[in-house]
Amino acid sequence: MDLSNITPAMGSVKTNKRVGRGTGSGRGGTSTRGHKGAKSRSGYSRKIGFEGGQMPLQRRLPKFGFNSVNRVEYKAINLDTLQALAEATKTKKIGLEELMQAGFVTKKHLVKILAKGSLTAKLEVEAHAFSKAAEDAIVAAGGSVVKL
Repeated sequence: MDLSNITPAMGSVKTNKRVGRGTGSGRGGTSTRGHKGAKSRSGYSRKIGFEGGQMPLQRRLPKFGFNSVNRVEYKAINLDTLQALAEATKTKKIGLEELMQAGFVTKKHLVKILAKGSLTAKLEVEAHAFSKAAEDAIVAAGGSVVKL
């Protein structure tokens, strides 16, 4: 056995149906497409969601919901996360750089500090937004808040 006599397994390779080569071929004339209609024409492609003229599902179902163009989406960081980060890195200032290095946010995120958990470390925290409770908790722990 060598490369010259290797063949695919029996039945694994099919030859394509060769249509539209005259009436003598047995597959001439309509070339297996039937008579007339959109599907028999060249260039036919069915629209996405087309159901043969029946009202399509995406048009039968009602529209709902609302997306505000003015919505600002923040990445939420809780106080317990700040406390853990402060203990791990032994730092007094937590800003966007520290949060990026820890892997909590990326450059594109806007950061909002929320009040879940407790904070005992005296920290200077920089973020785009703070909840009222989080701001109060940071100040109560002796820290300061810087809004970017």
